This record gives sequence, structure tokens and C-alpha cells, in this order.
Amino acid sequence: MSLSDFVSWFQSHNGVVDTTAIEIVDLPASEGYRGAVALKDIPEGHTVFSIPRTLVLSTRTSQLPNRFGEVPWRGFGLHEGWSGLMLCMMWEAALGAQSKWGPYFDIMPSTFDTPMFWNDIDLAELQGTSVVEKLGREQANKDYNEKVIPAMQSRPDLFNQEDISTRYSLETFHIMGSRILSRSFTLEKTDDAAEKDAHDDDVGNTSIGSAMDVDSGQNASHPHSDDAHAEGEDAHAQEEEGGSDDEEEVAAEVVMIPYADILNARYQTENVKLFYEPDCLRMVSTKPIKAGDQIWNTYGDLPNSELLRGFGHVDYLLLATGGRGNPGDVAELRADLIVQSLGNVSQADMEARIDWWLEEGGEDVFVLELPASREAVELPPDLLAFTRLISVDEDWARAQRKSTPPKPKADAATLHILHDALGKRLALYPTTLAEDEALEAAMDALSLNQRHALIVRMGEKRVLELVRARVAELLAAADKGDNKSKRKAESGPENGRKKRKE
Repeated sequence: MSLSDFVSWFQSHNGVVDTTAIEIVDLPASEGYRGAVALKDIPEGHTVFSIPRTLVLSTRTSQLPNRFGEVPWRGFGLHEGWSGLMLCMMWEAALGAQSKWGPYFDIMPSTFDTPMFWNDIDLAELQGTSVVEKLGREQANKDYNEKVIPAMQSRPDLFNQEDISTRYSLETFHIMGSRILSRSFTLEKTDDAAEKDAHDDDVGNTSIGSAMDVDSGQNASHPHSDDAHAEGEDAHAQEEEGGSDDEEEVAAEVVMIPYADILNARYQTENVKLFYEPDCLRMVSTKPIKAGDQIWNTYGDLPNSELLRGFGHVDYLLLATGGRGNPGDVAELRADLIVQSLGNVSQADMEARIDWWLEEGGEDVFVLELPASREAVELPPDLLAFTRLISVDEDWARAQRKSTPPKPKADAATLHILHDALGKRLALYPTTLAEDEALEAAMDALSLNQRHALIVRMGEKRVLELVRARVAELLAAADKGDNKSKRKAESGPENGRKKRKE
């Protein structure tokens, strides 16, 4: 199907497009393959297109859950995570022209540059990064075999059993998951829908929450994303982002929105935002857009590790701290590396401290952000508090008494531990930042996957090295202060009196 055929289908289902202002175009692979450009100067506040709610694809608008039945749907666990939506998408796609969304599936990508589809050699290029452990392939395979296959086998009237190895294959399941991961939005239900869900979870009206970029107000603030593109392939790890309890299930759902998901994104470049109204969703310009410029939505200024994992691309921009990369890059420091930097500790006592931390709502992975400048490096307060909790007996005892974490104090002992932990974190990569920068100079000779992996790991290493350098500076100052205090104590009044007596 051509793009013009898709637009015609969209308009025939009450989708509205200002065809004088916007056009979908094919783009070079480096720019996202497909996107939308302005045909003329677009003023701020202009609606470039709108989508009726009836055209949103979800487990609420697809007929499959209703025909399957709520009780068996929940019995197979299809209401949890994204497996239900992935099954709905496979079912709708298998219907072809009989599905309302047939033309929508015709223009969706079937191949992806995301690491989910990389071979082992290319995946090895990401060793040490936070990407590989978040792919969720094993969990997705488990969900397919333990939830989706039994559900399909139980309803031969809905699923042609001969099609399971083709239209409903594991590969197709992964493709649908990657489509969700790279193109989905999150909808939050209206009060009316939430009240209805107290009695019936099958059908309900919804309102837009933040995913790619959505707002319920007419005067939006700067776009923000809650990373709804979290774990599309992993129907349980999903819940790392969206939660899995019934209350959160009622509060939000992941959906596919035709036309809106064609827009690309780049760090702090967004110029449109999706707003909702009772019957439709409107994509509105948030600033003037020049004719010929691309129309950008936002994924929430994600780091390159998340852009690559979810979308198969990275941002490669000039950085205030030097070099090129993504200004939103982060690095993760696991709690176990901090524990390892303590030396000999009682395992039972350490488990008690960590359990207390987690029960109080603390995280076991600490996110370090790329600073705006080398002088602006900050140590996360929760990282300092956790380090003191597990290393200072007095702080641990006080935390138990007062049910509050230690104060985030960066004393010499804490800094020593963090400096060692950051060194351990950097050692997880098979290459150093200097070695990667040498590869960067000849990056044109690398494959696309190798280039993306290089840019991702360089971004993480820059964060880690900047933070470790800052810790070293603070540690030097703390050690200097301790030595000065020690010398002062040694030459204090008491020693002075002894000298006078002599």
C-alpha cells in the first residue's frame, strides 16, 4: 500500500489531515526511513491532524478480547503486560482487509534495527551497557509459549490452527512487540471509564497520558514522557515501567495510534504535541515550523541506550562536555557493585540493610546523568544515602530507629567506596573510552549496528568517567581536610601546654 492510500484510509475513517500543511514522506535510513514534513510555514497552535478515538488500536477497540471473553482472557494472563495487545495485533493483521486497521498494518515496519534482532556478534558490541539485559527476549518467548499459544489453541474458532506457525508465529509476536515498543502511546482512562471498569474491564473510554508526547490540557507545558516504550517484548518486565497491579491496569493502557506514530523524534527538537478531546486526539504545533522542516514529536529526550533498544536509532549531537553523543545520556550503577566495594562484610547483615532499603522504596540501580558541563557533575542523593546505609553502622542503626534513610553525605569513606564501585562499573566494558574514541575516528568503516553500539557505550562511559573524576576531586579535598584536621589536633592546646611545661 502506498502512503497516499494510507492517508485516504485514514481520512475515510474520520481522520482529519491538513494536507496543505503536512505530508508523510520517505526519508533516508539515517533519518528514520519515514516521517512528516511541513509543506508551508505552520504557526504555533495549529492542528496538523486529528485522530478519532475509534481509530485507536488497543485491547479495548479490537473485537478479539470481547469475542474471547473476559474470564478466559484473564485466565490466560492476557490482561497483564503487553501480550494481550500483541495478540490483538496479530489477530487483526491476520484478518487482512476484513480488519478496520488492515491498511494501517500495511505501512507498519516489518524489519527493525533494534538489538532485539541483532546477531550474537553485534550484541557483543553492547557488552557492559544497560541495553542487553533489558531486551526481554527470554521473557517474551516464555509469554508466547505459556500464554499466547495455549490461548490460541483453546479457540480454533478464532485462530486458524494451521496459521499458528505463520501468521501467529513467535517471529510475528516479536515483530508486533517491536512495533509496540517503537510506536505505542499510553492512554490514561477518564473518570467515567475508570468507574465503568469497576464493573466491566472489557470496554471503556480513555484519555491520553504521556508516552510519545500527549497532554490533556489546551495550554501544554514542555512535553514530557514517562517512557511508555519501556519493555514491549517483555510482558512482565513491562511492568518495570507501568506497574502490574490492578489499580495501575485501570489507570492506563498501551495503544497504537495511526498517523501519530509516523512522526520521528530527536533530542529537544519537538515542535508538535498530541492533545486529547472527548472524541478525538489532535496533533498541535507547539512552536512555529518552517516550510520544509521535519515535524517532530518527542519520546521524552531518552538516552541513546533507550533510543537504540526501543527505536533502533541514536542521537549523535555536539555535547557541552566535549565530543558527540546524546545530551540525555545516562549510565546505571548497580547496588551490588557498591556492596562489592565494601570488602569483607557480613552477608546476613548486608541483606538486612538492602531489604530495608528496598522496602522503604529505594532502588537497587542508580542512574547517573550526563551533566550540562564538566563543572556541573552531581552525585545522586539516593546513591550517597544507600552507600552510607550499607557502610556506616551508626547510620544503619539510626535508619532502623527513625525509618528514614541516612543523610546523603559525601564524606571520605563514602567517596572511597563510590570511586571503587565506579571503577568496577567501567571494567564491565571490554574497551576503554579512549579505545572507543579511536574507533569513532574511523566510524564510517563500521556497520550500522557497530556504529550504534559504539555511540551507546561511549555515552555511558563519558557519564561514568565524569562522575568518577568528580568523586576523585571530592575525595582529594576530603582527604586534605581530614589531614589538616588531624595535624591541627596533633598540635592542639594540649600538646602546646606540654611544650610550655618543658
